[in-house]
Amino acid sequence: MNDLFYAIAQAVEKSFVMFLEPLENYFNYAVIVLGFVGLFIWLTMQSKYTKKAKDNGTIV
Repeated sequence: MNDLFYAIAQAVEKSFVMFLEPLENYFNYAVIVLGFVGLFIWLTMQSKYTKKAKDNGTIV
């Protein structure tokens, strides 16, 4: 049973090395850029909602 678990662990480790090492930091950069894009979209939408609420008189 122990050999089976070690074989599975080695297969998972090799798959990570095979797929993630060639990506290097590009995936991390993509996540950071998508985070900032999402933040910009969210802040833009929030400002529109706040302006609409002020115009309706629901926010003082």
